[in-house]
Amino acid sequence: MTDSDLERWRLVLGEPAAAVCSLSAEGAARDAALDWLYGRDEENDRRDVRRGGSGASVLNTVDWLDDINRLFPEETIERLQRDAVERYEITDIVTDAAVLETIEPNPALLRAVLQTKHLMNPDVLRLARRIVEAVVRDLMAKMATEVRAAFTGTRARRPSRWKQGRDFDMTRTLRANLGHYRPGERRLYIETPHFFSRTRRHVEQWQVILLVDQSGSMVDSVIHSAVTAACLWGLPGVRTHLVAFDTDVVDLTSDVDDPVELLMKVQLGGGTDIGRAVRYGAGLIEQPRRTIVALISDFYEGGSPAGLIRSVRELVGQGTKVLALAALDSQAVPAYDRDTAQRLADVGAAVGAMTPGELAAFVAEQVGR
Repeated sequence: MTDSDLERWRLVLGEPAAAVCSLSAEGAARDAALDWLYGRDEENDRRDVRRGGSGASVLNTVDWLDDINRLFPEETIERLQRDAVERYEITDIVTDAAVLETIEPNPALLRAVLQTKHLMNPDVLRLARRIVEAVVRDLMAKMATEVRAAFTGTRARRPSRWKQGRDFDMTRTLRANLGHYRPGERRLYIETPHFFSRTRRHVEQWQVILLVDQSGSMVDSVIHSAVTAACLWGLPGVRTHLVAFDTDVVDLTSDVDDPVELLMKVQLGGGTDIGRAVRYGAGLIEQPRRTIVALISDFYEGGSPAGLIRSVRELVGQGTKVLALAALDSQAVPAYDRDTAQRLADVGAAVGAMTPGELAAFVAEQVGR
């Protein structure tokens, strides 16, 4: 094991491993920064891992942020900041003006701002908005291309010289390359792949209604829903609505074209009345068979589960396409009430999790039919 490996393990284990490896000057600085955060973890004391070292720390939050930005790579900095806010509730990372003036925006801090902005005075809130704007701008840049690509046209049954995986024509490719089949290897070698083209055509208007659960556990889905709605806004053939809910329902459609403003209005936390939100969404529908309702929630219903199921059954029965998404974010890894999700599936909702790009592709497929 190299000295570098030993020092890495020393940083992981903390003071209990001091006899195994001495630290370089930079390693000692990293160790102090890690102890400032993880040394307060009582679970580590019990397990003899990362127990604090030589006395009380004199670091404040600003000093600690300066140190970790100097000592660690970007992905580690984001993890440390996320743990500070979400695990140890060191809220002055996003509620202290001195910190906000110097901190580098990232997705973990955006989540923290949305969860703590109710604690901020107007001056601090103005500085926090910088984090929201920077992270949303990056998300928009990444997602807009993916979302809009789904609307470049519907697949036509004629060949195309543009080679894109989503337009691969498997049937024509197999037929054209049968002469390259090698029985001994049981393989077909593709010499000439074929692709469909995409053509633009007039499409009738569809409504896309996003009903977004703003309970604290759904913060990533709230962020991505806001950006997705902004990307869908103004696309041909689509009229987008965004509705946030807890026990109350707030229609945020008027702010869809400004996701920063929209997110600053979201109030995370509180109870949940999913059925009430579904009934509100049903009242927005003009043409049931040309409407997609995406219910984005963990499905932990604080209202009447029977009422929720009944409302979704009615939507499906009138021809509306209902997506019950336990997550809408870049990872699409949900945590949700499986019993309620199963009941929603039983009455005809499509239940699952999606990335924003997958949702856009689904909408584009429906609009382009």
